[in-house]
Amino acid sequence: MDLGRQVFMVDLLERYAAKGRGVITCMAAGNDVIVLGTSKGWVIRHDFGVGDSSEIDLSVGRPGEQSIHRVFVDPGGSHCLAVIVGSGGADTFYTHAKWTKPRVLSKLKGLVVNAVAWNRQQITEASTKEVILGTDNGQLHEISVDEKDKKEKYIKFLFELTELPEDFMGLQMETASVLTGNRYYVMAVTPTRLYSFTGTGSLEALFASYLDRAVHFMELPGEVPNSELHFFIKQRRAIHFAWLSGAGIYNGGLNFGSQNSSPNGDENFVENKALLDYSKLSESAEVVKPSSMAVSEFHFLLLIGNRVKVVNRISEQIIEELQFDQASESVSRGIIGLCSDATAGLFYAYDQNSIFQVSVNDEGRDMWKVYLDMKEYAAALANCRDALQRDQVYLVQAEAAFASKDYLRAASFFAKINYILSFEEITLKFISISEQDALRTFLLRKLDSLAKDDKCQITMISTWATELYLDKINRLLLEDDTAVDNRSSEYQSIIKEFRAFLGDCKDVLDEATTMRLLESYGRVEELVYFASLREQYEIVVHYYIQQGEAKKALEVLQKPAVPIDLQYKFAPDLIMLDAYETVESWMATNNLNPRKLIPAMMRYSSEPHAKNETHEVIKYLEYCVHRLHNEDPGVHNLLLSLYAKQEDDSALLRFLQCKFGKGQENGPEFFYDPKYALRLCLKEKRMRACVHIYSMMSMHEEAVALALQVDPELAMAEADKVEDDEDLRKKLWLMVAKHVIEQEKGAKRENIRKAIAFLKETDGLLKIEDILPFFPDFALIDDFKEAICSSLEDYNKQIELLKEEMNDATHGADNIRNDINALAQRYAVIDRDEECGVCRRKILTVGREYQMARGYSSIGPLAPFYVFPCGHAFHSQCLIAHVTRCTNEAQAESILDLQKQLTLLGGGEARKDSNGSVTEDSITSMTPADKLRSQLDDAIASECPFCGDLMIREISLPFILPEEAQQVMSWEVKPHNLGNQRSLSLPV
Repeated sequence: MDLGRQVFMVDLLERYAAKGRGVITCMAAGNDVIVLGTSKGWVIRHDFGVGDSSEIDLSVGRPGEQSIHRVFVDPGGSHCLAVIVGSGGADTFYTHAKWTKPRVLSKLKGLVVNAVAWNRQQITEASTKEVILGTDNGQLHEISVDEKDKKEKYIKFLFELTELPEDFMGLQMETASVLTGNRYYVMAVTPTRLYSFTGTGSLEALFASYLDRAVHFMELPGEVPNSELHFFIKQRRAIHFAWLSGAGIYNGGLNFGSQNSSPNGDENFVENKALLDYSKLSESAEVVKPSSMAVSEFHFLLLIGNRVKVVNRISEQIIEELQFDQASESVSRGIIGLCSDATAGLFYAYDQNSIFQVSVNDEGRDMWKVYLDMKEYAAALANCRDALQRDQVYLVQAEAAFASKDYLRAASFFAKINYILSFEEITLKFISISEQDALRTFLLRKLDSLAKDDKCQITMISTWATELYLDKINRLLLEDDTAVDNRSSEYQSIIKEFRAFLGDCKDVLDEATTMRLLESYGRVEELVYFASLREQYEIVVHYYIQQGEAKKALEVLQKPAVPIDLQYKFAPDLIMLDAYETVESWMATNNLNPRKLIPAMMRYSSEPHAKNETHEVIKYLEYCVHRLHNEDPGVHNLLLSLYAKQEDDSALLRFLQCKFGKGQENGPEFFYDPKYALRLCLKEKRMRACVHIYSMMSMHEEAVALALQVDPELAMAEADKVEDDEDLRKKLWLMVAKHVIEQEKGAKRENIRKAIAFLKETDGLLKIEDILPFFPDFALIDDFKEAICSSLEDYNKQIELLKEEMNDATHGADNIRNDINALAQRYAVIDRDEECGVCRRKILTVGREYQMARGYSSIGPLAPFYVFPCGHAFHSQCLIAHVTRCTNEAQAESILDLQKQLTLLGGGEARKDSNGSVTEDSITSMTPADKLRSQLDDAIASECPFCGDLMIREISLPFILPEEAQQVMSWEVKPHNLGNQRSLSLPV
């Protein structure tokens, strides 16, 4: 065997590992920690992770020779159990990596522990959690130890074999989370049986449930040097197991959580069971059974004599044999056993003095060949490392399918090959045997595997596949004439497949080449389908119109990607083909400009239509005008012309009366051309419509004149429409009156009565005297007596009303004069102690500082002042100052300017008559000073400053004005250096 390709390598780890404490009897490993048991009762711990070792003597105080029977270490290397057997019986000790002294588990006195199952999912450095112990008398116990307690938390009895009491030789445990809590899976082996237990809750509840049900076991009788049970652990989960039994190596996969029930009711978590017979391990007839074993991901390591045979678990073939370089003193007993460190991924072998390390070098690298030789292709592909290995697997599968004439399957596998066979070699295989279907399948699969960058190759293969599809379709048509009509035929299936292919490859196929190819094979429908995929919508629509399929053509035009111009291009043909569907499509299409559809609508309208037939163009134009609020004059004019040609003019009149511009500010009420409408209506003799148009154009005289020819009632309505021009309205009513009087052909008195009745309809607009000229000169006055008297009475009433209005005006003028005189006599009483609202000094105080200088004269020795109806009083000088300060700058300047002008003019008292009232003469001849004083009074004393708007506005002013900011800052307290301050103690 090529050593460079060896998977398992053996190295001597330590020659004298027992350190003179006897010979090695047992060994366990976990997380780079190795624990040895010796024949003199010593436990030696080697921690290769930190490079440290320690020794513990368990034989202290025990008479006679003592030997370590078994040692167990957890996957983390922290917790250790050791079983010592001697003349004093058996004892089980627990020790922790941090302890210097072990702890004896007294409840297990006399019991030989052969197997331990650790709870790998929950165990920590500080606590073992639940641990299962298997003893030599067929019992299972549960213990738990916390490192900080320095003793076990508990030891519980769990289970005992009663049917066939045997030693428990191997024990493994796994847990899984389920909805009801934790589920435990326990496997245990004796020399002849493998037991399996499972349940939820706790271990105690799990084993208690087996009092009422049978235990599930597998029995394999036969002698074996040492019955062992191993789980292969990957990422802290057990993947598969192996049992070293008397009949062979019983192994299989583990699926924890599987709900497959076994015949006895237990959940069966073992899958893909197999038994490796020992006869395969030697070429001779003599069967040699291994004395120990270890399990890797893909191999069994079996200790047979002084060699380890490595057997592939899948192929059951020996791939390597490992030899150990033993010291001379250890050869006699040979290699004692094997153990594994699942955490570190290492294996160990040991003899009486030495430890050997077995390392693994990429054991899965050739597994793809193993699976391939076994024809397990899916597993082979899963274990391939590169594309070349995968190609070899695909090639074997392809050649096998090709040999069995399963060409379609062979084509699928050939398409996956990228390196070991060329594209040309594979295609020639199918061409040489004329397998067009298989060739097409190969091309299609090859397309799926090509990268997007291989654009040229993709295009060529796609085009070749297209031609093969077309050839297949033609051959099917030649073979079966009913293929087109038979929905379930192969022809229909290949057509469907071909269209799906065109859809997938529309972006990589060359457009012109593909269309020529489809055309040459006469596949018009597929040509249209491909054109649709390539967005050549003009070809598609043209084809559907030729076939008379207006609805399909319209569906194409309604697609968002179709240019809107095609709607206008095909509109004339489509509306003639199916007017209803075309108009429905137009109404369902957004952003359609009706103006561009006018040629198509004109063409449709020029054709004769049945009287009861719905005019589709009118329907569409009404939709545009009323729903879309279209304002195009051309659209409105066309609709108007179509209305005018109808026999019933009701729709025309409704259209003319509709205000289309309603809701738009300053918008027009209509969008059609009124002159065109008038000419059209006159041509079609739609007189009512003409009357409306005349009225709309403010040609009221023409409207009334035309209406009188049609219906006098219509003329009256038109005359009433003029409201803002009384003269014109009267003129129109006179036209109506003249027409009514001239048209009456009854007796004279009857005509007169009708004329007088007509006057009442005008609501007083026309009088009897207005219509008298229309009667013949020989009409008798007696016939109008009643109407004339009524008219005179109306005039008399109007005269009386005018007299009453004149009397009311005279009384109003007298009342105004009296009010003016009363205002001059108003006065207010001032208390002697009344204070000024601004300076808080008494109003009636005499002082020189209050002598008025700015145009105001003092009343005797008193200073001038203002008194308001609310009771507040102010010196005039204080009031001016206060208002100037509180009002805005412009108003303050105005007040000061008036005061200055008044000072310059000099203030004299207003001239008053003897009783103090202002005479009419004084009002009409006021001096300039009086006028200035009046303006100043209006500016400062129009309202009380404390009760009016001035006080209300002051609420929004800040307490501190911006110009006072500097003064505010002067009061700011600034921090000083506290360290420089001295503290003074003041006597109390």
